[in-house]
Amino acid sequence: MVRDDRNPTLLALTSSALLLPVYQGASADAPPEFTEVGVRYSRYKEDDILGRNAFGGGSERYKIDVAQFRMLAPVADNWSFALDVAWEDMSGASPWFVGQVAGQSPKVIMSGASIEDTRTEVSGTTRYYYDRGNAGLSLTYSDENDYESKAIALDGALNSDDGMTTYSAAISTSDDHIDPTQGSVPTNTLSATKDVSSAWVGVTRIVSQRALVRFGVSYTYREGFLTDPYKYKDRRPDERKEWTLGAGYRYFFEEQNAAVHIDYRYFNDDWDVQSHTVDVAWYQNFGQDTIVTPFIRYYTQHEAEFFSNLLDEQARYFADDYRLAAFGAFSYGVRLSHELGNWSVNLDAERYRTDESWGVFSGEVSPGLVDFWRYGVGLNYVFK
Repeated sequence: MVRDDRNPTLLALTSSALLLPVYQGASADAPPEFTEVGVRYSRYKEDDILGRNAFGGGSERYKIDVAQFRMLAPVADNWSFALDVAWEDMSGASPWFVGQVAGQSPKVIMSGASIEDTRTEVSGTTRYYYDRGNAGLSLTYSDENDYESKAIALDGALNSDDGMTTYSAAISTSDDHIDPTQGSVPTNTLSATKDVSSAWVGVTRIVSQRALVRFGVSYTYREGFLTDPYKYKDRRPDERKEWTLGAGYRYFFEEQNAAVHIDYRYFNDDWDVQSHTVDVAWYQNFGQDTIVTPFIRYYTQHEAEFFSNLLDEQARYFADDYRLAAFGAFSYGVRLSHELGNWSVNLDAERYRTDESWGVFSGEVSPGLVDFWRYGVGLNYVFK
């Protein structure tokens, strides 16, 4: 099951960086003092497609179970090593194409409950810490029934002399091979490849004793087979250029013993897809050991220039994939973190809803828009 255009929330779900509550990121200037290990289970479940299925009734969509393991350990005086392993089990059905009966609105024709897939991803990161920053090298291998990916990434950070500003940068590249599983639904290719390269630069500035701001910009270039092999008549360009601008603000309220995190992200590419994302989270401390974090996110997207519900045989490119349609989405939920000695437990739950009327961009209404639930539990231990 090729997932080149999974939505950002699902990508976050399967990122093993979510395992540990303390993020060992580019702003850290010293290796961890102790070895940390974490395990996590997450479930992603899409709502059944009701009333939009061409054959009537409902049809079960994707559900994904994810198990993750992470280890972060100091090595020598100035090094650390992190090992991340993730296992995914996917099942259910996905939209095959959109069709229309005379006098009715377009409806989804599902692939049927025929998708059974597993994915294993292993990533190792070694990081060197120096007086004013750090640098890391990561190698990642991902394998599933129909998709293999090998990736390498390099990142680094440098703090200013006064320690008030951190400059960060990262580059990455991946080599992906696609071998679609042949079943009852015909595929668009028997075998194909693609390459993805990205670069990112950012700056974080402490602006007061209680506040900091963050800015970043990234560029991603995709080349090769970018068509979804499981979608009927899907034809996409063989390259995609993406730009992203991001900004964030953090402020701590001493009286409330809480902090607010506000983030904004703008995305644009040469497929004419544009999007705006706003995240707001409230980190409420209860004593020294417990943090409760309610959050809400708004997302709006402009449709790709070649998106359409109905196929035009004369068009060079075509996709009726709901992920390339115009729509708006809200997600909201809560996270809980509690420490007990060397242990910590993390719980989270999130609801995601979409609707074409919630977006700021107009376009064709896709009957394949997805709503889902996501929840997870994690357990971590620090060897002190």
